[in-house]
Amino acid sequence: MTKTIFITGASKGFGRIWTEAFLQRGDKVAATARNTDTLKDLAAQYPDTLLTIQLDVNDRAASFAAVEKAAKHFGKLDVVINNAGYGLFGTIEETSEKEARDQIETNVFGLLWVTQAALPIMRAQGSGHILQVSSVLGVATLPVLGLYNASKWAVEGISETLASEVKDFGIKVTIVEPNGFSTDWGGASALHSEPISAYDDVKQQFYAGFTEDSIGKPEATSDAILQVVDQENPPLRIFLGKVGLPWLSQVYAERLATWEEWKEVSEAAHGHVTA
Repeated sequence: MTKTIFITGASKGFGRIWTEAFLQRGDKVAATARNTDTLKDLAAQYPDTLLTIQLDVNDRAASFAAVEKAAKHFGKLDVVINNAGYGLFGTIEETSEKEARDQIETNVFGLLWVTQAALPIMRAQGSGHILQVSSVLGVATLPVLGLYNASKWAVEGISETLASEVKDFGIKVTIVEPNGFSTDWGGASALHSEPISAYDDVKQQFYAGFTEDSIGKPEATSDAILQVVDQENPPLRIFLGKVGLPWLSQVYAERLATWEEWKEVSEAAHGHVTA
């Protein structure tokens, strides 16, 4: 069954790859980007099923206008994919106020505005599916990506809450949690804070942790995304790549062990409860 997709950050990386995958199978796509010139080739190839919209997701009014335009153009809105975002590399101490605010503005508020814009349309339809692109770093953290980690933890909190709020409206939510992939996210699209030499060893260890085998191929993610949007009962969360599950299984085991170790202290902090 043909679907109508609204996707942000469609100019490159996952957004571009998934946009092409949807178009190739016959779906209708409203693809947004700050610079829609990067989508001209697809627009020429799919003139009837691709609508390109210039959008900076930081602009709340523009986000609402873009979602409304897509819904009016195609007559419905089946799937919204909040993919726009970028990585900020820098330790907590190195991160400037502007860098921190800009990171949260795009990765969190940009996603929030598009989500809010889509919800009234999906409620009126009685159906819809929102995919929020988070990260394995929205579940556990790595050094040197503190503000990025924080932005994705916020995405996780917003999206899990949203899922519980809209399920009775026929709206589904899936949080997509990729591990590292060879997109522009860690390259041309990334920003880097002014370095402080005291953290050189931390950064060296951080970068040494990445191997060729741990970095996924972005083109391989399309089938997973297509399967998720086609499911009648899609998952609330799904990892992309083979790194997430074994890593997070270890992380959660360690968390549970720590909570158990401190159980008596925790319970005592509850205070005395009388019958």
